[in-house]
Amino acid sequence: MTDTESRVMPELTITDDGFRLDGEPFRIISGSLHYFRIHPGHWADRLRKARLMGLNTIDVYVPWNLHQPAPDAGLVLDAGLDLPGFLRLAAEEGLYVLLRPGPYICAEWEAGGLPAWLLADPDVRLRTSDPRYLDPVRRYFRLLLDQVRPHLASAGGPVVAVQVENEYGASGLRDATYLDTLVTLLREGGVDVPLFTSDQAGDLADGGVPGILRTVNLRGGVASGLRALRAHQPTGPLMCGELWAGWFDRWGGGHNARSVGAARDALDELLAAGASVNIYMLHGGTNFGFTNGANDKGRYRPTVTSYDYDAPLDEAGDPTGKYRVLRDTIAAYAPVPDEPVPAPGAKLVVEGVHLAERASLLAQADRLGTARPSAHPPAMEEAGQAFGFIRYETTLPAAGPGTLCLGEVRDRAQVFVDGQPVGTLEREHREHALTLTSPTAGARLTLLVENQGRVNYGPGLHDRKGIVGPVTFAGHPLTGWTCTPLPLDTLRPLSFGTAPVAAGPAFHRGTFEVAEPADTFLHLAGWTKGNAWINGFALGRYWSRGPQQSLYVPGPVLRPGRNEIVLLELHGTRAPIVDFKDAPDLGPAES
Repeated sequence: MTDTESRVMPELTITDDGFRLDGEPFRIISGSLHYFRIHPGHWADRLRKARLMGLNTIDVYVPWNLHQPAPDAGLVLDAGLDLPGFLRLAAEEGLYVLLRPGPYICAEWEAGGLPAWLLADPDVRLRTSDPRYLDPVRRYFRLLLDQVRPHLASAGGPVVAVQVENEYGASGLRDATYLDTLVTLLREGGVDVPLFTSDQAGDLADGGVPGILRTVNLRGGVASGLRALRAHQPTGPLMCGELWAGWFDRWGGGHNARSVGAARDALDELLAAGASVNIYMLHGGTNFGFTNGANDKGRYRPTVTSYDYDAPLDEAGDPTGKYRVLRDTIAAYAPVPDEPVPAPGAKLVVEGVHLAERASLLAQADRLGTARPSAHPPAMEEAGQAFGFIRYETTLPAAGPGTLCLGEVRDRAQVFVDGQPVGTLEREHREHALTLTSPTAGARLTLLVENQGRVNYGPGLHDRKGIVGPVTFAGHPLTGWTCTPLPLDTLRPLSFGTAPVAAGPAFHRGTFEVAEPADTFLHLAGWTKGNAWINGFALGRYWSRGPQQSLYVPGPVLRPGRNEIVLLELHGTRAPIVDFKDAPDLGPAES
């Protein structure tokens, strides 16, 4: 049987007056969700809820940094990164797919999806025709497109269109050769479905590619946005590539929300104009582990763990009031399944879980990473590290007081002298120096530096982590360093005990019983800052700075019977106790 004979889903075409699907007029009504932000045990549920909202399409990014964590590695496609499996589930649900492979995706994701190993070369020019960037893109696309081709609509799959780059007009780079090369790579890689670009209204001129469909991204201002799109694209489909239904949160801010009425009105105006639309986000999900991005528009601002986004489906995948209202709005223009809105899923409550066992991070760092000598503190990328923490150690040349000066902290450095904490320096607050007293010549200086998320948008994208630049004490350069990468991708080497640990960061471990696994929310009252794992699954970061005060725990992470929780607390806790509750605490709304 040929590919054409085996095709089960129709193909999308672009005409002067709009989209057609196998020759019939068609309007894309889509919503964004990211398989890599959702536990794979929940993929089918979220796709079903997309269909029940009245969507005929889902829009999804592909994160290069997770799929190819090393430059010479093949693609990682297991567990939560099984892109082909996700595409099959979308097809089984009867949904089409808009695929956005990047290589840059933004998405408030670490480095906008670009792998950290690109930054091992400090001079690489990202998102340009620089061969140091474009050659790895070529290799990645060859690997990725081998996996995508069987799922294109032309081969019977659900992928009806593929995006070229992402909001390139906002980059300020204006490298038309780069965009043309991406188009060539996609076409040579067998992508024979329509291509499109996606930009905000003011960036359409710089982000577009001749002969490629343009779409416009909007929060409001629908009429002016569509006029701008028509000015650059006089014929063809009108489409909003991203209609922002909510927004993301940053540490130290409030919880962002967009009113249901504003989202409804914008969607209604787009549909009334005959436009196609993609709602960003239908379901945000979670920045599990260390995957959140950051923004830097003059000040570094890391994004929180939750990517709830005030979306129609909340972080746990439950329909919200916004889901119901937008479903009703869609129903005025397109068929909506005659099925009830799904009820919220079951939630688990377990209170008063005691974390009685402890392990010092600094004392056991050599179990978690391999120390290596260096004349100066290398950046994480020079050490071959993407995520987590890095420990730098050297000795102070003399006893007495002095000022410790660091070139630049990326992003947060805890400072210790002979194992005792003496202060913290934060990039967000532009802190570079700390006065301390060395007890003796040869006292051990330790810097524990956290990557809080690489910048994902704008000119700060080239965001190397760790200590960048020289380190001095009392005016004297410090040399003779050892550097220990601590990616914390496994905690198995740790040795826990019940005895008190020395001052400083410590892992806390406890267990709790579950009769029947279900989604829940880990509440961390009294804890300060750190990371959490359940049964080895990295939930993400917590920070009393807020707004977020709880972490989402997907039900499939839990198991009947005994479960393990580990927290890395960087500072201290009022009491080593946590609660699992049936509702999140994402903090007060942004005023």
